[in-house]
Amino acid sequence: LIRDSHRVRNLSGRCIFITDCDTKLGKSLAKWLDKRGFYVIAACATEEGGQELRSCSSLSLKTVNLNLSDSNSIARVVAFVTEETAGKGLFGLVSNAEGTAPVAPTDWLRIEDFHSVLDVSLLGLIEITLKLLPLLKKAEGRVVNLINAKGLMAFVGGGYSLSKWGMEAFSDILRIEMQHFGVKVSIVEHGFFKAGVVNSDVIERDLLRLWNRLTPEIRDSYGEKYF
Repeated sequence: LIRDSHRVRNLSGRCIFITDCDTKLGKSLAKWLDKRGFYVIAACATEEGGQELRSCSSLSLKTVNLNLSDSNSIARVVAFVTEETAGKGLFGLVSNAEGTAPVAPTDWLRIEDFHSVLDVSLLGLIEITLKLLPLLKKAEGRVVNLINAKGLMAFVGGGYSLSKWGMEAFSDILRIEMQHFGVKVSIVEHGFFKAGVVNSDVIERDLLRLWNRLTPEIRDSYGEKYF
């Protein structure tokens, strides 16, 4: 996003929009850019997340509530960013969204379990990118898609890995197409840093819920020992 300290000074005040700032990764990036003089618009899924971020940032940082699975919410946020950039365009879009993913074999899942992840972490990110492209083209800005590297490994059924591979493909295609407009598209595949404590009780409870809703035929095909 930024190459050296000289460019940081020159780019001070440029607008950067970041999704999923309730999480440690998005929140840390928003605070880091805010301290370096960028005008940051941070999208949070909850009002509590926005309040917490504002409490430890400068007055120039602004937060907006965003539900990536809701087109109306996306439209409201795009209108806000358009107004805030005041004809200057958008210098940076940083997309990051994990979504929620049941951890279970694929045939334990229903299509709505896939939607719960893909509607946020793939289709929602694509939709907001498409709607912000005119602002990015105006500023000859950049798109930075943060993709968890663990999503590029086929280790669990459901929509999680699908969303990460989908964002990889979307980014690679968009990069080629946006070269004509001077817009850069980058992928940052981040690794296994401590982003929070995994609650094994929640995972076990979710597994039990999925197991109990299976048809007797599917449950018998796996057996209690497998579970």
